[in-house]
Amino acid sequence: MTQRFATTLVTGDGLRLSVRGLLAADPVATVVVVHGFTASASCPHVGELAGTLHALGYDVLTYDARGHGSSDGESTLGDHERHDVEAAVAYARERTPRVVIVGASMGAIAALRYAVTDSGLAGLVAVSCPARWRVPRNPRGVPAAAMTRTPVGRRLVEHLAGVRVAARWTNPPPPLALAPRLAVPTVFVHGAQDRFVPVHDSALLHDAAPGPKRLAVVADLGHAFGPSALGTIAESVEWVLAARAVSR
Repeated sequence: MTQRFATTLVTGDGLRLSVRGLLAADPVATVVVVHGFTASASCPHVGELAGTLHALGYDVLTYDARGHGSSDGESTLGDHERHDVEAAVAYARERTPRVVIVGASMGAIAALRYAVTDSGLAGLVAVSCPARWRVPRNPRGVPAAAMTRTPVGRRLVEHLAGVRVAARWTNPPPPLALAPRLAVPTVFVHGAQDRFVPVHDSALLHDAAPGPKRLAVVADLGHAFGPSALGTIAESVEWVLAARAVSR
């Protein structure tokens, strides 16, 4: 029988996060699902992924990232969100020692930023992760930059999507600079139809990571989580767990 729960966690920098989860009777591991920008734990794609993973015997933990949904704070587009991931992983470990992080887009940035600090993770699955801080010059990329890096744009994002974006861009090291520091099994998943972050970015991250590692390109997937990625993400979680078991 599925046991659902909702709770609140406090991050290391003092913000309260709205958290929900699905508990398995005898969990194989816990998967922490980290959503992307303007999404939340209640988004359909996040919920569908959580249900798919739970059906395979995992505990699944989801949450509203800072500045999103019912959580405190302001979004820093993946930088300070590493504290959100840290709080979720610590909570997950109270029940199961093996924890895999699955993050998409902004959530993949946050997951990777945290993963380089925690070699005890069972693994990382990064979906649609950018390699560098580069805005695509297309009908999706240019408006996205304007909506996160200008005062008018930030007010519009808060009005339309309910997301509070920090006024200052923190300019942290890009994921490509962090990938060589990964010490956990990692799968980089990317959609061949992604018009926001090119699939080449995940190829660059894969090449820079020391391994164990895999690159999985989903032919009919766009950006971030989507129904066509469910099987690939589930297989990726199984792969990192198996790779971790072999490496120990």
